[in-house]
Amino acid sequence: MTPQHNWRKSSYSGSGDGNACVEIADSPARISVRDSKDPAAGVLGFAPGAFGAFVRSLKERHAGAS
Repeated sequence: MTPQHNWRKSSYSGSGDGNACVEIADSPARISVRDSKDPAAGVLGFAPGAFGAFVRSLKERHAGAS
């Protein structure tokens, strides 16, 4: 984790103390994801295109479950 990351919580984190949330930081070269409850545990890094495809598939899956 580097200090230049501008971390923000997912808009789907829920209310209250945010027990089920992730934080995301992006740059042109990489999307970084971490657990907001334990930010020192590590960071997952994704190429922007791969992360975009992942998010689209989640949205499609969620829309199909309704």
